Order: sequence, then C-alpha cells, then structure tokens
Amino acid sequence: MERDVDVATRAKTIEWLKTEIIDQVSRLFKAMWDGSTVRIVDSMAGLIAGVYILGRRLGISYRELDAAVADKLAKLKQEGHQLEDHYRDLSALEEHIRKR
Repeated sequence: MERDVDVATRAKTIEWLKTEIIDQVSRLFKAMWDGSTVRIVDSMAGLIAGVYILGRRLGISYRELDAAVADKLAKLKQEGHQLEDHYRDLSALEEHIRKR
C-alpha cells in the first residue's frame, strides 16, 4: 500500500511540474507582450528551473541534461541552423554551458 502511495505521489508531482512549466510559458508570453524585462527574465528562470526539476523527477540528472543540451547545440550547429548562421547564438550558448 505504501508503495502505491509513493507512486501516486510521484505521478502527482510530475503532473504538477508539467502545469508549472506551462504556467511559466504563459507568463513569459504575457511579459513579452507587456515588454517587461524583469518579468521576462523571471519567467524564463522559472521555466528553466522547472524543466531541470522535471527532468530530475523523471530520472535525468542535471549533468545529463546539461550534456544533452550541449550535444543538441553541436548537432544543430553542424546542420547549419539559422540562429547559428545569422547570430552565432548556438555557439554562444554552447560556450556558456561549457564554462559553467
């Protein structure tokens, strides 16, 4: 019985985290519409934190997620992604992650 409660609690936590991520996306879009830099940064920080924590609840370590993001950036660069070609955004983010 205790194991069932633990599984149910874990599932409920994951569902709650998913709604938090959606809420942060909504807040981000509203902040962008209003042009509030402070609220944009706050929403983006909440979104990133929520994704990391959801990953952890799903069994993905922060280090593993960081590595996956770095791998994804390298792959997108290799494929000639527009953001890299026009602005070098992918290289800048890749460097930021590597220096952390």
